Amino acid sequence: MQWDIFCRVIDNHGDLGVCWRLASQLAAPGERARLWIDDATALHWMAPAGCDGVSVIDWLDPAVVRKAVAAPPPDVLIEAFGCDPAPELIARFAEPLAAGAPARAWINLEYLSAEPYVERLHGLPSPIFKGPGAGLAKRFFYPGFTPATGGLLREPGLLERQAHFDRAQWLAAHEIPWQDGERLVSLFCYEPPELAQLLEQLAAGAEPTRLLVTSGRAAHAVGAFFANPKQPAGRSPQGFGALSISYLPYLTQPDFDHLLWTCDLNFVRGEDSLVRALWAGAPLVWQIYPQDDDAHHVKLGAWLDWLGAPPSLRQFHHAWNGFGDAPLPALETGGPWRETVRAAREKLCLQEDLVTQLRHLVAGKS
Repeated sequence: MQWDIFCRVIDNHGDLGVCWRLASQLAAPGERARLWIDDATALHWMAPAGCDGVSVIDWLDPAVVRKAVAAPPPDVLIEAFGCDPAPELIARFAEPLAAGAPARAWINLEYLSAEPYVERLHGLPSPIFKGPGAGLAKRFFYPGFTPATGGLLREPGLLERQAHFDRAQWLAAHEIPWQDGERLVSLFCYEPPELAQLLEQLAAGAEPTRLLVTSGRAAHAVGAFFANPKQPAGRSPQGFGALSISYLPYLTQPDFDHLLWTCDLNFVRGEDSLVRALWAGAPLVWQIYPQDDDAHHVKLGAWLDWLGAPPSLRQFHHAWNGFGDAPLPALETGGPWRETVRAAREKLCLQEDLVTQLRHLVAGKS
């Protein structure tokens, strides 16, 4: 089959991260996937080796679009996150089928949420009444955390690979000066309002901590903390007190997974890294993408409810995401925080993964 996935990069590369994982997994059995993207720059570090069976197409290039219009349409068109493919491509997809040819499928891949509406809307058709796609129908596909949703991206053998992972070897390969007994914490975030409080807490802790800071906005946020002229003398961007800090280069998707497998606690943001942190099975704190109307408050609450987050983890999430003015509770790398994430991962492993469910939907099996 030929799968065409359309994606627009809004910011932060999360949409692209999801779509690249999806394309790679769809192509793994020997099928073909084309990723239509308006800005593929991040793939230079996210997936520098590419993937067999996956081609990347710049849909802002008129010559490329004309060539695609002249080629046979795909078997499946996936419109990721309401990105509105070019009208001429929709028109090509909508052309009448040859006699006896299997029907084409148009999928509207939505954002991840644990809110109740996801179960109600997953799999429903959405008829098209106007434009080049008039007469067709999209099918809503909602990723999610329950059996009544489309599930999560999980490639075959993921947990088995993690079980054989050697974190000491990975740390050495990345020249991270870790010593036994030092707690490892990853930081992949936007600009959380309580970042300064987190760094102070880690520095004042009885347990030595090494913070592994990812490139981009997380590194800039930490840099802004140390650039504050009100900082006490003697503090360094490499750490202070019980806190040591290492700064990472941009990581490939497999190496980002390895970072999450390495750490005792993971701070993540957006959608793709949340899912990967759940599969990692270590305690995690999620910074949800903020929305102007505070709709992210409801979305975060629904996810914490599904997770069964203990009070301290729920309070930490609220503070980390700027809900109210309560201080950050103490971090936990074991106990209820770890048990909660491990139990959630076990539940998720009992469900079919997203690609398997997507294939079932396309084949008319669900």
